[in-house]
Amino acid sequence: MTTAIYWFRNDLRLSDNPAFTSACNDSKFLLPIYIHHTNLEGVNRPNYPQVSKQRRDFLEESLQDLKGQLKALGSDLYELTGDYLEVFQNLREQLSTNVIYCEQIEIQQELDQVVNLHEAGFEIKSIWQSSMIDPRSLPFKLQDMPGVFTQFRLLVEKHKLKFTAPLNSPLLVSPLPKVGGFFKQPTTLGASIGDKLFYGGERKAQAHIDQYFERRLVDTYKKTRNELIGTDYSSKFSPWLALGCCSARTIAKKLTEYELQFGSNEGTYWLWFELLWRDYFRFLAFKNASDQNHTYYLSKEMGDKPRDELNVELNSVTFKRWSMGNTGDSFVDAGMRELLSTGYLSNRMRQVVASYWIYNLKGNWEVGAAWFRSQLLDFDVYSNQGNWQYIAGKGSDHQGGRQFNIAKQTQDHDPNGVYRNIWLTK
Repeated sequence: MTTAIYWFRNDLRLSDNPAFTSACNDSKFLLPIYIHHTNLEGVNRPNYPQVSKQRRDFLEESLQDLKGQLKALGSDLYELTGDYLEVFQNLREQLSTNVIYCEQIEIQQELDQVVNLHEAGFEIKSIWQSSMIDPRSLPFKLQDMPGVFTQFRLLVEKHKLKFTAPLNSPLLVSPLPKVGGFFKQPTTLGASIGDKLFYGGERKAQAHIDQYFERRLVDTYKKTRNELIGTDYSSKFSPWLALGCCSARTIAKKLTEYELQFGSNEGTYWLWFELLWRDYFRFLAFKNASDQNHTYYLSKEMGDKPRDELNVELNSVTFKRWSMGNTGDSFVDAGMRELLSTGYLSNRMRQVVASYWIYNLKGNWEVGAAWFRSQLLDFDVYSNQGNWQYIAGKGSDHQGGRQFNIAKQTQDHDPNGVYRNIWLTK
């Protein structure tokens, strides 16, 4: 093969990126690109939540880090904006190639993109690479996997599956082909005001993973993961995992090496346990792709409720009060304001505010999921949809839904009002 295009999607890294490594091995010339799909970011959708500045900045930081790594290897990253089909048709004219490498994403919208590219005459070489365990190593076919997480976990543990070994970064990247001048220049980020918890990019991700294990924070992961304040109460891997700045397999390998050196404990097991939950939501997408009647929904951006009804709710006074942190419940409001301010929210608070929206305010879970999609730095469609459905009692493993007693949650997790004081006084 002479020339190929590598399409970075949610895999903004060079290490443990089998699709990118294959592209480098197979092509003489390789053009790495990233496409900004403006139609997927709320543009021209007056009723759809816009992607937050925090999330846009984290993406751009991640792209700049990737660009720097590629340039150090004699390559580059080209950021393009527009309709993906038009982008690739323009590239085909310039490069005389119809070969595209990319990661596989098992979401209907992304699957439709691949189908449309095939129909337009492109050859797509996609590889699944976002789970901790390779689905081919599972002791069952994905369409036959248990619909309940506990059953899934027990089968995985019975067969002693921990993780699939990650790949190293490619030592060589195929040189760039000659390209024209229609490429979008990367956005220059403005100076960040104040301290941020998260900065995007593979190198930032690796530095965070290294310090987390070096400080032995994993030992207390289970005990502290429901805390609300600070940087050390949970792993905080999720923002980088969401954009693929690091891989779950790399983290799992680091975890295993840690256990070999220091021994396993409750904290190390629960970190692996949560990574397995992440896999479970991903594999459900495979399982339910052929089940048109299944309630686990990944085929559209919000859900299967009529669009007009969702738009009405998105513009309702109740939604605006909830999303802006003005419900009158101080604990819920503190959480929603933290989300607005930082693009992040602890797992405990995500469950609390989701329960309040669904059960106290009688809101539709799909509308809440859409708001999280627009705000969260670590938005991941598999986990976001799966967790919202779990709270609402709509997914495979919903157990009838999960309604929280907000007063009890407040007393259990913020008895002295420290968390509320932080976010309600800003």
